[in-house]
Amino acid sequence: MFLPDQHIVIIGNGIAGATLAINLRKQSNCSITLISAESATHFSRPALMYVYMGHMRYQDIVPYADWFWQAQSINLLHDKVEQIDFSKKQLVLQQRTPVRYDKLVLATGSGLAGTHWLKANIKGVQGFVTLQDLELMQQQTQHIKHAVIVGGGLIGIEMAEMLRSKKIAVTMLVRDRLFWRSNLPEQEADLITRHIQEHGIEIRFEEELAEIIADKNRQVQRIKTVAGQEIPCEFVGIATGVKPAVDFLRSSELELDRGILVNDYFETSLPGVYAIGDCAQFSNPKPGIPALEQLWYTGRAHAETLAFTLAGTRKKYERGPWFNSAKFLDIEYQTYGFVPNNWPDAYDSLYWQHPTQPKAIRLFYEKETALLKGINLLGIRYRHDLCQHWFTQNYTLHQVMPELKAANFDPEFFKKYEPELLSLYFSQFPDQKEKTEKYNWWQLRKRLKWAFTT
Repeated sequence: MFLPDQHIVIIGNGIAGATLAINLRKQSNCSITLISAESATHFSRPALMYVYMGHMRYQDIVPYADWFWQAQSINLLHDKVEQIDFSKKQLVLQQRTPVRYDKLVLATGSGLAGTHWLKANIKGVQGFVTLQDLELMQQQTQHIKHAVIVGGGLIGIEMAEMLRSKKIAVTMLVRDRLFWRSNLPEQEADLITRHIQEHGIEIRFEEELAEIIADKNRQVQRIKTVAGQEIPCEFVGIATGVKPAVDFLRSSELELDRGILVNDYFETSLPGVYAIGDCAQFSNPKPGIPALEQLWYTGRAHAETLAFTLAGTRKKYERGPWFNSAKFLDIEYQTYGFVPNNWPDAYDSLYWQHPTQPKAIRLFYEKETALLKGINLLGIRYRHDLCQHWFTQNYTLHQVMPELKAANFDPEFFKKYEPELLSLYFSQFPDQKEKTEKYNWWQLRKRLKWAFTT
């Protein structure tokens, strides 16, 4: 599709914004401008922690060189958008003359929640979301001995791992009685909690931050918890979550809630204005589907879908089965579908955990139909395409179990744990043993077009 007279401006060069620019260029010769106040070019945000830890350099996490953007005729602007005049289709920038657009895409990402702790301007208190946060953390943690992390989510454990890599003592304040219990079932949360503690990280459970106390130079000296405990520290990491970065739009005519409200085509309340990634909030999500999809994977999927619409082929977003991955220190975590932290009697799960290693598998299903609803994996990787196939084809637990050994993505020399999970399954469903053991592996191999080790 050729749109030579169209100027499409994208605010935000994270995974959503950069992916959109690249995919749109493949389909159109329109003029594309990518604007970011954070960085001059796109970088891999999940890899920021490895720059701090010394495993990588900043240039190692920049996937596209400057020449790539020039070759693609994508104009990069490193500047801050201070105001959007939607009626004039114009952006007011901090350093440059205003930029006009024909269509505008907001891909502004997430910002730190709990910023009230930063308003006191105490040295040594910060979050970890942006490139500037990395640079500040590198400065503020030099020569310190003890840090406190406020919050027990994924950013919190990242910050804890970063600090421990520098031999800095870490205390985490966690609201729940186990780490990430608000997201994980009891057994997985317990496994992760013990693993974190074994790595020398102290966790104060069911505890919250009440006060940050500074010395006369405004440097953090200690914190006080809601329970009245005081913990000496020279650094406080705020890891209380993220929120859509849309505050600069609150006074505009754009329709907002927590994020920018969009339909299934990423269209906002204003014509010619779209939103994707962490800042986008679906106005009418399907039952059981989150209105905000603040993941790297979904940001990329949003961009790939919107590129078609902007190039002239209107395309509806179909998210597909939910997927996420993360890392708790050296434990890889994958989740497919939906595994709640607690569930009613209408549901059950098949759970296996290694007796000595931090590895676990949970298959969550509906009791009456045996329909597979979700998978949790800790320390074990499954083939993404096969897991997605199970959910898109509405597999039952009984259909999944014969295909388990095809799912294991770990290298061939790794021990496979499926026989132990199958043994547990047969003890609960003895009538399925003969059918499972007679499963035709050649049919599966032909259907999936894989060559896998049996």
